[in-house]
Amino acid sequence: MTANKQKSSYSVVSYFCGCGGLDLGFRGDFRYHDEDYDQLPFDIKAAYDYEPRCIETYNGYFGEGHAFVSDLSTVDVASVPKATVLIGGFPCQEFSSCGPLGGLESERGRLYQTLIAYMNKHRPTIVVGENVINLERMDNGAVLETIKTDLADAGYTVEVWKMFAPDYGVPQRRTRLFFICVRNDIQERYGFPAMPTPDFTGEHRSIEWAIGDLLDVADESVPNQSQYFGASRAKKGNGQGDESNKKDLPAYTIRANPKSRVQFHYSLDRRLTVRECARIQTFPDDFKFTHAKTASVSQIGNAVPPMLAYIVAKAIENYLKDVKEVQKDV
Repeated sequence: MTANKQKSSYSVVSYFCGCGGLDLGFRGDFRYHDEDYDQLPFDIKAAYDYEPRCIETYNGYFGEGHAFVSDLSTVDVASVPKATVLIGGFPCQEFSSCGPLGGLESERGRLYQTLIAYMNKHRPTIVVGENVINLERMDNGAVLETIKTDLADAGYTVEVWKMFAPDYGVPQRRTRLFFICVRNDIQERYGFPAMPTPDFTGEHRSIEWAIGDLLDVADESVPNQSQYFGASRAKKGNGQGDESNKKDLPAYTIRANPKSRVQFHYSLDRRLTVRECARIQTFPDDFKFTHAKTASVSQIGNAVPPMLAYIVAKAIENYLKDVKEVQKDV
């Protein structure tokens, strides 16, 4: 895909970019399931992630030049470009029901504060953070409120959009929290972005809709379609990852740390392929994953579904159109 070359664009910096799901949604200019997602007026100036393999995947799709391996907990924020929009799916492992649940007491659990350091230094107009639904359940909601308060204390009005992915057309049972932060002086004058309308409520897309055309494809004519785990089912019970998907329902959540236990296909006696996982996450087929299966599925599971990210980005674009005095191309 080509880089964003629009003359009138909003500059973006991406923290915790992973393999690039959130970034792809903000950029647009991709094709998924015979639908075109137009280029959006967001120009990603720089993207950062701690994991070198994620940056390799990111650069393999977006091209070299603006994504960097970086420990954001130690980076000099003054060296990071100033931008109108800051985006970042801050690490979720300490908040995920499948993770260690270290919460705010853990080093990873406090990495959202790197967003705040950027907000204090560069004063972006809007910040979009993303994390898992379990965050709102931890300590009876106190963890979520702490993060919201910390973000607000940087001088921002904060709302949390809880988005159930199937309600927005994503063929996967996945709920995510989006932290939408608007600088107070902008919010006081222009209000707040409108949360996207869930256009697919009651009409969810199924896993068959997402991957049914791959049923007879077992080679690399579609990238990553030949790659899947051969792990057998647990001998007793129904272990996590041993579930079989249901043909007429959205897929189970693609997990970030499944190891070899990715859920089974809805009709074939095998686990989902790397490409099928990517499809369920709404990555386009030309987005290639070049690492070992475990690393690739981890990257896919950690990502924001590009389609869902695109819907959020469109809401931000519509809002910024109304903010007439925001300087573009900071």
